[in-house]
Amino acid sequence: MGDSGTGSGPELLLALSRGGGVPLHVQLEGALREAVRSGRLAPGERLPASRVLANDLGVSRRMVVEAYAQLAAEGYLSARPGSATRVSDVVVPAAAQVAVVRGPAESQPRWDLRPGLPSFAHFPRREWRRALQGALAEAENAEFGYPEHAGHWRLREVLAGYLNRVRGVAAEPGDVLVCNGFTQALDLVCRALREAGARAVALEDRGLPHRIPIIERAGLIAVPVGVDAEGLRVDELPDGVGAVLTTPAHQFPSGWVLAPRRREALMAWAARTGAVVVEDDYDGEFRFDRRAVGSLQGRAPESVIYVGTASKTLAPALRLGWMVAPGYLMERLVRGKFYADAGNALLDQLALAEMITSGAYDRHVRQSRARYRDNRQALQEAITRHGVPLELAGVPAGLQTLATLPDGLDAEALVERAGAEGVGLMSVARFEAVARPRADALVLGYGNITPAGIDQAVEILGQIVSGKRYP
Repeated sequence: MGDSGTGSGPELLLALSRGGGVPLHVQLEGALREAVRSGRLAPGERLPASRVLANDLGVSRRMVVEAYAQLAAEGYLSARPGSATRVSDVVVPAAAQVAVVRGPAESQPRWDLRPGLPSFAHFPRREWRRALQGALAEAENAEFGYPEHAGHWRLREVLAGYLNRVRGVAAEPGDVLVCNGFTQALDLVCRALREAGARAVALEDRGLPHRIPIIERAGLIAVPVGVDAEGLRVDELPDGVGAVLTTPAHQFPSGWVLAPRRREALMAWAARTGAVVVEDDYDGEFRFDRRAVGSLQGRAPESVIYVGTASKTLAPALRLGWMVAPGYLMERLVRGKFYADAGNALLDQLALAEMITSGAYDRHVRQSRARYRDNRQALQEAITRHGVPLELAGVPAGLQTLATLPDGLDAEALVERAGAEGVGLMSVARFEAVARPRADALVLGYGNITPAGIDQAVEILGQIVSGKRYP
């Protein structure tokens, strides 16, 4: 980050704690990020020179330089050689962001049983920093121009091989498009389908709540289809839709896997109608009792768009995702990506490619799989130990499980009461495309919490249900 033109630099109040156990560089990055998000640092505002801020905070100049570089890679800051570091012009304030499943404005519960969250504490900081430093050292000067719209060729090449190896995806590098997570992937797909003539998209009637607004913003009609213990109800798919969005490896949030006969029926339906299957490989890396089922895309590459992300394996904050699409849609998808943001950041793409090729990514996924398996087991044991009337559904996999409630218990009321006690929960009602008379289940996450925390949270739930806390 450049320091030229800053002089002494503007003053900036940042509070760092030297006794809280959180590394100073993590605190510094977080404080800067929050200052930008909250609007305390306005778009275009100049930051202090690195040496000045380092002196003010009593930290090394290198720590400040690296913090500036990290936030620049995330899009919060910008700098040109010989000029001051400034806040980017396109940063969205936290108050303007839409909180769907989790937003930065939400308070963090003491015990976090919300679904869809990996362990933030186990993000592989050392490996990611090493990969970023390697990317920065090895990138050619020419690569610091505007990015390739479909993604850096190196990452596309690495992803094609990786996805074939671990998920059975049939892809060449040219079939891969790098994007900013699932949300952007779905938006690009919907707009490409609309441009190709589609008018409606079917989707599972339980799933991520922001799917429907994304589909509708693209000018398409969202058509909910039922889900049961064998996954998507393929027999309910109408012939008039241009695509179906499904989570076959581990349906979110029910936790069921698309049964073999349903997989066959889905592929037959796509072949008969000419519709596209959009395969969201939601936390498909985390199957605990057996090997994960291969992707649908590997069976019918011309009928399936495969979507995956690093949000569950690494962290959602990275905003790194990818899709593998049929050739006839790639031009539209790449054009849409260009219109959206011109392409993903260079260094993060190269860092992910390096983590995959070095084996660090595989090691992290294996370690995470073991951790989440133990956490799920801890959840089941805590429910039994504390006598909480919850029944876990779905296969042992992923970062969450559906927990059904007995008659007489309302999930929405339980979520509210638990929240008052510091336990973060979500009702299944939050994920339903079609409202039901009563919220009869919770969606319990176990990724971003320790086994001890799980036990404490479940004990509190048991006390609430029994009336010991809410007589």
